[in-house]
Amino acid sequence: MNLGALKSANFRTYVFGSAFGLLGIWMQRVTIGWLAWDMTGSASFVGAVAFLLFAPSIVLSPLFGVWVDRWRVKQTLLVLQSINAMLSAVLWAMVALGWATPLVIALITLSIGMVIAANHPVRMALTPRLVRRHQVGSVVTIVAINFNIARMVGPALGGVLIATIGVAETLFVQTVLFAPYLFAVTRLSLRPRRESGSAQEPFFRALGAGVQYVWRSETVREAMLIAGVLALVARGALEVLPPLADGVFGRGAEGLGVLMSVTGFGAILGGLSQAVLPPQVPGRLPLTTRLAIVFGLMLVATLGLASTWELALVLAAGMSFVTTVTAISTQTAIQLDLEDDMRGRVMSLWAVIAAGGSALGAGAMGLLADWLGYQTALVWTGSLAALGVAVYLLMVRFRA
Repeated sequence: MNLGALKSANFRTYVFGSAFGLLGIWMQRVTIGWLAWDMTGSASFVGAVAFLLFAPSIVLSPLFGVWVDRWRVKQTLLVLQSINAMLSAVLWAMVALGWATPLVIALITLSIGMVIAANHPVRMALTPRLVRRHQVGSVVTIVAINFNIARMVGPALGGVLIATIGVAETLFVQTVLFAPYLFAVTRLSLRPRRESGSAQEPFFRALGAGVQYVWRSETVREAMLIAGVLALVARGALEVLPPLADGVFGRGAEGLGVLMSVTGFGAILGGLSQAVLPPQVPGRLPLTTRLAIVFGLMLVATLGLASTWELALVLAAGMSFVTTVTAISTQTAIQLDLEDDMRGRVMSLWAVIAAGGSALGAGAMGLLADWLGYQTALVWTGSLAALGVAVYLLMVRFRA
């Protein structure tokens, strides 16, 4: 199994600590989504909040990527997660005092989105340096599994807590969960990165070096494309789940928690499927990854046709399975060929594609849902995207 990185005590410390932080982050996400829906009843506002959560990554992640290749990445992670904990505490206070409004939710969500924009390149630059180079592929898989376990447990726990103890109390629990993560980060030691002189390059020249790397590599370009389309359509749909859980099926906050949890379960299965396979070969994106995107986009369209709650849960889990498999495979393909002093810049561009695509997709899906109806929007976007990608793959095959 592709789990060799767990032999490192250093990496195990990170995995253990980040499990708490990720649990808090996913509880935070479902709570914000529920607040947006409960306050307004508007799918557009839910989509707008999801957009604010991810949109900063489109602009800021590449800039942070350059800085990450120059800064002390461990200390940077500590600062970012401390800010995230503080924002969670502020949101708790606002809700507890009755001061929360749609504008307050939007502003705090935007602030959290800015932290996410910085955290993407920081995490992707830090985790490979916790182990030896030959274990980098294993790191990507294990981090994804850890992330998606929290993705399954966090929303379910968040939904149950919202329904039983209230929104404010749930936000307080989320804030406390950041403490073990921060402590674990202080215990980490990182493999030294090479000194290539990039830290002395002008800022935009260093940024351009990352862009040139992506453009020169056919494998990386294809990885970015596949990740982007699936993020735009499938991940975008998965970020606008409150209208499906409550608006279509009338399941309330607990239903939203269950729906997000089954997507987490599908993601865990996707991660485990990558873990049981042999390590990915450098310089090549597997055929199964290229085909998985078509299947995932077809699932989006099928979700729009779902007439029962149980079928909707299965389809959402399937969408999450495919997006996880694709994300792990594309990220691994890129990380395997990178030197440590380039990880921040190149992986920040991957974050722009993945997170930025989710943001744009969530915003567009919210608008389409209010215009066409949520399920009709899923049918059209999923069908058109699947057809477009299938045609592209056929053109690439015939050209080869």
